Amino acid sequence: MSQYHNPVMLQQCLDGLDIKPDGVYVDVTFGGGGHSKAILDRLTTGHLIAFDQDADAEKNAQELAQEAGKRSFTFIESNFRYLKKYLKLHGITEVDGILADLGVSSHQFDEPARGFTIRAEGVLDMRMDQAAAKSAREVVNEYEEKDLIHILSAYGEIRNARTLAREIVNFRMNQPVETNEQLKAIAMKNAPKGRDLKYLAQVFQAIRIEVNEELEALREFLIQAGEVLKAEGRLVVMSYHSLEDRPVKNFINKGNIKGIDEKDFYGNPIRVLDPVNRKPIIPEAAEIKENSRARSAKLRIGKKRDFR
Repeated sequence: MSQYHNPVMLQQCLDGLDIKPDGVYVDVTFGGGGHSKAILDRLTTGHLIAFDQDADAEKNAQELAQEAGKRSFTFIESNFRYLKKYLKLHGITEVDGILADLGVSSHQFDEPARGFTIRAEGVLDMRMDQAAAKSAREVVNEYEEKDLIHILSAYGEIRNARTLAREIVNFRMNQPVETNEQLKAIAMKNAPKGRDLKYLAQVFQAIRIEVNEELEALREFLIQAGEVLKAEGRLVVMSYHSLEDRPVKNFINKGNIKGIDEKDFYGNPIRVLDPVNRKPIIPEAAEIKENSRARSAKLRIGKKRDFR
C-alpha cells in the first residue's frame, strides 16, 4: 500500500478505541490508511468503514481492501459531515468506535499542486475534495473585504486581519491572486518581525478552513457521532489547533459544542459521552522528533453513556 501517511499517536488511538475483534468501527479520515490498517489488523469478524473526500485516499483504500482479504472493509468517498447518512445507506445504525484525525494529511501538504503548503509554489486551491466548487482562489479573489476580515480573524486568529484584508483587496484590483506565492508576498508585508512563518501558516489555515468548511463539518460530525455510537462505544478525536480542539473538548465534556453546563430536572449533566481522559493526550518527545506533524496534536477520548 502507498505509504504517505505516518499516523500520529497510533498506539494511543488504538488504545482509545478499545477495539473488539468482532466490533464495527469507523475511521472518518482515512488519508494514507495508516490508522485504518492498524484497526483492521485487530479485527477478526468485525467491520471497518472508512471515510475520506480526497480522491487520492480512495486509491489507497482500494489497495487496503485487497490486503484485507476476507476481513470486512468498506470505503466511502465523502466528507465525514455525512457520517449518519452513509452509514444508514450501508445498513449500519450503530458502531463500537469512531476515529477522527483532523486537519490536512501529510500527503496534501507535500503536494505543491494542492496549494496547502507555504513551502513551495502552487496554485491557490486548498480543496480537500477536488470536486468541490469553491477553492482558495474564489475566497481570496471574490470575497468582500469584511468577509476576509472575519475569516482571517476567526479562523487564523490574525490580529491585523483588517490591514491584511485591505492589502489583498488592493492587490486584486490590478490582477487576480493566482498562486500561494502571490498570497505569501502580500502577507509578508504585514507579518510581525520574527514571526513571519507562523503568520503565513495562520493565513493559510484561515483560508483553508473557509474553503473546506472545516469547523461546520466538525460540529455536524460530532453530533452525529454521539448518535451512532453504541452504549460504551468510543469516540477518539485528534486535533491540531485550538479551533478544532475546543468543540471536541466541549462536546465530550459538556455534551454540546459551546461548552455550556446543561442539567436535567434531577441535576444530572445532559451529555452523550463521558470523557475517558480529562486532559488531552499529547505525543511523546521521541515521536515529535520523528514526525514534526505530531508537535501540536491533542487526543481526546469519549465513551458513550449507557442510558438503559
